Amino acid sequence: MLESAMSNYSTPPFDPRFPNQNQTRNCYQNFLDFHRCTKIMKRRGKDSSPCDYYRKVYHSLCPLSWVQRWTDQIREGTFPGKI
Repeated sequence: MLESAMSNYSTPPFDPRFPNQNQTRNCYQNFLDFHRCTKIMKRRGKDSSPCDYYRKVYHSLCPLSWVQRWTDQIREGTFPGKI
């Protein structure tokens, strides 16, 4: 199971918006982009599979603890970002 997951794993491509080594902003921006994308697609009644790219990128870049905290904050209505 782990082997199949690792065979499908790839690092995100270079994003010129975030040229520095520190990828914290890249992580956060892709998290926001994923949730904005899914919100828009659901509002339009369309499939949200095009948003999966952003999910893969933030899952690759962000520590799991951040993602869990942000997801909890979204559920509680206390997330500071604009989605």
